[in-house]
Amino acid sequence: MIMKYKNISFIASKSKDAQKALNELSKQFKGVQPDNADVIVALGGDGLILHTLETYGKKNIPIYGMNRGTVGFLMNKYSKIDLLNKINNAEITKISPLKMEAKDISGKIYKGLAINEVSLLRQSKMTAKITINVNKKERLNELVCDGVMVATPAGSTAYNLSANGPIIPLSSNLLSLTSICAFRPRRWRGALLPQNSDVEFIVKDPKIRGVSATAGNLEVRNVSKVLISISKKLSFQLLFDPDSRLEDKFINEQFAY
Repeated sequence: MIMKYKNISFIASKSKDAQKALNELSKQFKGVQPDNADVIVALGGDGLILHTLETYGKKNIPIYGMNRGTVGFLMNKYSKIDLLNKINNAEITKISPLKMEAKDISGKIYKGLAINEVSLLRQSKMTAKITINVNKKERLNELVCDGVMVATPAGSTAYNLSANGPIIPLSSNLLSLTSICAFRPRRWRGALLPQNSDVEFIVKDPKIRGVSATAGNLEVRNVSKVLISISKKLSFQLLFDPDSRLEDKFINEQFAY
């Protein structure tokens, strides 16, 4: 078998289990710095792998995660046995992130990327009032809510699912537009949109009804307008064992009880 990945970089969270795994693997492999790696092995939970993708995914370095955290939905099972062959037999899943452009009440513009979702949340005891435009057309004049989000298929099983949003297969080319504790319209809970949709959130009375916007590690307070679209240039690579395909995990999650 031809080895595609030879130079491995190891990144671990600060948890006891992750640091123990890092120590075990460091005895077997001479790791390299991430910028010099063919592949990065992330040891921890989903939070770590999202951070690793945001940091190194732009450099087109594949990420192979092994679960040393809690849920580990985006991870493979941890094993120190025959790791190099496992990595080289792994299947590539490509994930396109969301781009967020947020404008605050002072007019300052912030830009960020999100692998899972871009979310808006109220900052105070007052509910948020948000107008929703899709592809430059007003779709909902006023959503009275705690918040609203746009989620990718990869993120549909995370915050989106906890807000009663749908699980979206990776191959669906869809985005989930999901409300968070919507009060009005009473029966509106969200929508499925084509992946190439441009979504615009306009916050009503932003100085009184403060709203924050979050994309990945970026949080912007007191936003007045947020633009969201899928990145057409960036594509991050995750590696999964054949018996741990991400698509299979999405199907299994829909039958969990």
